[in-house]
Amino acid sequence: MPPIQWLIVALIAVAVVSGLVLFALRRRALPPATTPPELPTGESSDLARGEFSGAGPAVLEPEAEVAAPPWTPAEIPAAPSIEVPESPASRMVRLRRRLAGSNNALARALATLLTSDRIDEDTWEDFETTLITSDLGVGPTTELVDSLRSHLAVEGIADPAKAREALRRELVALVDPAMDRGLNLRHPEGVPAVVMMVGVNGTGKTTTVGKLARMLVAEGKTVLLGAADTFRAAAAEQLTTWGSRVGVGTVRGEEGADPASVAFSAVETAMAAGIDIVLVDTAGRLHTKVGLMDELGKVKRVIEKQAPVSEVLLVIDATTGQNGLAQARVFAEVVDVSGIVLTKLDGSAKGGIVIQVQRELGVPVKYIGLGEGVDDLAPFDADNFVAGLLGE
Repeated sequence: MPPIQWLIVALIAVAVVSGLVLFALRRRALPPATTPPELPTGESSDLARGEFSGAGPAVLEPEAEVAAPPWTPAEIPAAPSIEVPESPASRMVRLRRRLAGSNNALARALATLLTSDRIDEDTWEDFETTLITSDLGVGPTTELVDSLRSHLAVEGIADPAKAREALRRELVALVDPAMDRGLNLRHPEGVPAVVMMVGVNGTGKTTTVGKLARMLVAEGKTVLLGAADTFRAAAAEQLTTWGSRVGVGTVRGEEGADPASVAFSAVETAMAAGIDIVLVDTAGRLHTKVGLMDELGKVKRVIEKQAPVSEVLLVIDATTGQNGLAQARVFAEVVDVSGIVLTKLDGSAKGGIVIQVQRELGVPVKYIGLGEGVDDLAPFDADNFVAGLLGE
């Protein structure tokens, strides 16, 4: 091939390569292809209908940023659920069953007497000793033993059913079913009934206030709690928790506040809200401390500037025995106790205290507690109590 032809071919090749290089450089310089933004839909959008207002192009305003919620839907706290208390009638049946299944000394002594084929003087002496050590007291024990011996001497013990029935009658008589055990909730028009709860430390006073509130709510009453125990740091919090579980409000003051002022405020609040009952929890105090006992009397007097105190319930730990009776005497002198609440009357307690404390104060046992459950408080009933002791 002539040189001139080689020159022409070389020039053509250079031109082709240069063109390809320029084409590649131009593609790299162009911006990447993008898809158009999705237009908003809805009747309020002109762009969605292909319509524009005004002479110029439509401008899409950026949407305002929406702040994220402080919690995710799964973390939204649920409203506190209000518990439905057990009815007083059904809880008494359950507590009677629990009492029948307990293993206290009085129940054992009664069972031993009823199952004996032969009762001699030694048997009676053992029985009498057991009754006394079960906190029945010397007087009631003597009455019960003498009456039983008389009945069994006449009727014999060949028929265990008759012996049991005789024992049942005597025990019911000692417990005294004629006593009025209802909670006095009478009150003048426009003011609430006020129930004060008193007792020494550790008897379960605050817990009993909460349990009683549950019972009253179950009966359809409106209730307000007054946290007048301002000395124990956790008392007001504990009472507030009890109230919230059944939808009951609590009036409380600062720690160390004057208990009488808190009680006064609770009654005042109840009057304004038209509430039926105010339950006032007071600080536990030793019955030997004169100053503290005087302060308890002051709380009652301050409350009565607005409304009469319908009930003063003394909470006694049934396991304390004779010490509980000593407490009862002093409290009764200071605040005119109108009823007793016996707590912890389970297998470790001595059932005879029910009879002795009533005789000591001349006031009835109105409620008993047989456990730690929220509904383990029930109105006291003489027949059910004796039936439980006899294992019925």
